[in-house]
Amino acid sequence: MRKIALLLLFYVSYTAVFSQTAKYSNDFLSIGVGAKWMGMGNIGSASCNDVGAAYWNPSGLIGMQSRYQIEALHASYFAGMASYNHIALGYKPDSTSAMAFSVIRFGVDDIPNTIDLIDENGNINYDRLKTFSIADYAFLFSYAKATYIPHLWVGGNAKLIYRNVGKFASAWGFGLDASARYQLNKWLFGATVKDITTTFNLWSFNSKALEITVGDSTYNSASKNNLEITLPRLILGISRTFKINENLNLTAETDFDFTFDGKRNTLISGKPASIDPHFGLEVGYKNIIFIRAGANNIQRNSGFGGGNELTLQPSLGVGIKFRSINIDYAMTNAGNQGYSRYSNIFSIRWSFDSFKPR
Repeated sequence: MRKIALLLLFYVSYTAVFSQTAKYSNDFLSIGVGAKWMGMGNIGSASCNDVGAAYWNPSGLIGMQSRYQIEALHASYFAGMASYNHIALGYKPDSTSAMAFSVIRFGVDDIPNTIDLIDENGNINYDRLKTFSIADYAFLFSYAKATYIPHLWVGGNAKLIYRNVGKFASAWGFGLDASARYQLNKWLFGATVKDITTTFNLWSFNSKALEITVGDSTYNSASKNNLEITLPRLILGISRTFKINENLNLTAETDFDFTFDGKRNTLISGKPASIDPHFGLEVGYKNIIFIRAGANNIQRNSGFGGGNELTLQPSLGVGIKFRSINIDYAMTNAGNQGYSRYSNIFSIRWSFDSFKPR
């Protein structure tokens, strides 16, 4: 009876929190990492086997071919107004375990703060003009382990979120991801549950910095709702590599994103889940040169003729591997989705076995 009462109390509390708080937070964590995988339509749940797996599927970290890997990414959005950066360090102490630490930042810098532009006498004083930044940070602590079942790896993330709006507001959040990867013959299967515990962001507001006083009136009062939540999301992937000849390999993957927060404008929209499929291909020549393509964000939109038309967001990419260094480039948002026609994404990955010089 006590257990039933506790479950009812948890359910009532859970429902009350969710009905009074803002949803859809931490969207910057849906952008992706690694120009290789972003050039393939934001896939990677099944086949990612480098340090970027900490984002796509932490279980894949065991696939790293060296003891250490470092990866860095940079991209600009909205004609350079926003920047997106990622850096990660992976460590594989043995053949059955691996770990990684990753940092993601998405921000807009040098925003003019016009609140203090007018002095106490009502005059415009440009010497009072200052700038501030709006930035979102994510710190990922990842771990993966091979199980006693052959070819089955499991893993997870602990995520610390920090969001900052200049001196006006800031938020801290925490969440967990869980994942698994399994190989059956030449097929790879991946499953990742992002925010499996639900990620909560708690905001704090600087009321004095937000307020603007004009005469006897005060504007820009702080928000009373200071809690955001990110609901769980399930990502399933399937991948296979085909050997065309001695020099050419073809890797194909399809991922399916399942969301459970009501109908979304996805290819398969419904209740209790909406499904967003995305696809990617990579052709590799002698494991040195790679050409990639993909498609995601497939939607049905109303056209000028009144009917629904199918739109998608294509992506293209190339990569070069020179010894232990991989340099990748991707061009995403190449269609008519979003406000910018395309974004150029660059990443570099270095694999090595020791920090000590040989």
